[in-house]
Amino acid sequence: MRLVGKIIFVGILVLLVAGLTVWSGLALWFRLPMEETARMIAAGGVGLLGLTTLAAQFGKRPTRSLAMFAFAMALIFIWWESIEPPADGNWAPDVARQVTGEIDGDILTLNDVRDFEWRSEDDKTQNWVQRSYDLTTLEGVDLFLSHWDGPEIAHFIVSFGFQDGRYLAWSVEVRREVDGGFSPLADFFKANTLVLVAAEERDVVGVRSNIRGEDVQLYRLNTSPLVARTLLEEYVRDANLLAATPQFYNSVTTNCTTTVFRMVRAIGVNIPLDWRLLLNGYLPDFAYDQGALDTRVPMEQLRALSHIDERAQEVGLTSGYSQAIRVGVPTPAR
Repeated sequence: MRLVGKIIFVGILVLLVAGLTVWSGLALWFRLPMEETARMIAAGGVGLLGLTTLAAQFGKRPTRSLAMFAFAMALIFIWWESIEPPADGNWAPDVARQVTGEIDGDILTLNDVRDFEWRSEDDKTQNWVQRSYDLTTLEGVDLFLSHWDGPEIAHFIVSFGFQDGRYLAWSVEVRREVDGGFSPLADFFKANTLVLVAAEERDVVGVRSNIRGEDVQLYRLNTSPLVARTLLEEYVRDANLLAATPQFYNSVTTNCTTTVFRMVRAIGVNIPLDWRLLLNGYLPDFAYDQGALDTRVPMEQLRALSHIDERAQEVGLTSGYSQAIRVGVPTPAR
């Protein structure tokens, strides 16, 4: 039994050292403020230290090497925790501003709502506007999923509809810098910050359906106006907090899906853990199972009717965009 226990202990130790070595190497490679050669040497040094520590566990002096490894990890963690998200930067135009809002009674006023006119990725007219909404006229919530590379992963946009026909879309995005990009691996290591964008649908949805040619799907959620209002108010609170205290985007823990579901839980809606929260391209199936979509219609039919790209291309990025893309999409009895 002692031998079995020792084997299990060493196995766990090996996995822990290997995991910390990989994480530390990547952290140094992506975030160490040095030239590429220096970052490569630092990451390689951590890898060599990890391999030496692993080899020593099967030698005569495993404790000494383990202590050196633990000391090195402690230094890296102290450095890692000292990295703060920047408040200012040379941000790309479409994520240059963080929306903020104020609620006075039933009136919501938002500053820096995005209303860009897109002609191509590089040709656009930038408009940041102020918008006011009467929360007593809020009708419901819709969900957009924009697939850019296969069915498993999608970008997640939540839109609130009002009785006057207006829609207010919210998108959790990577606040990249000019000429910067999106990398799921790099964004696991504090590469970019988070930004909450509030926008007109013909902007934040239209750029994906009409300009980038992504597969955009629309699902109308089965929510009451009260739940919709509570969720919208939570978005406003999060936006104001983010404007005051920047936060890093994280590909796994703080992304377009996890941020929204954290807000949904914050307003008291219970959401069970499910693998489809990670592979968010399958979120409609999860929502259907939870009764959040129109279950009077089979899921396969909902999915077939959800694709908006053809209707979006026909109407163009005009004032009638929001109404046109909803033609034929089933609406739950909210």
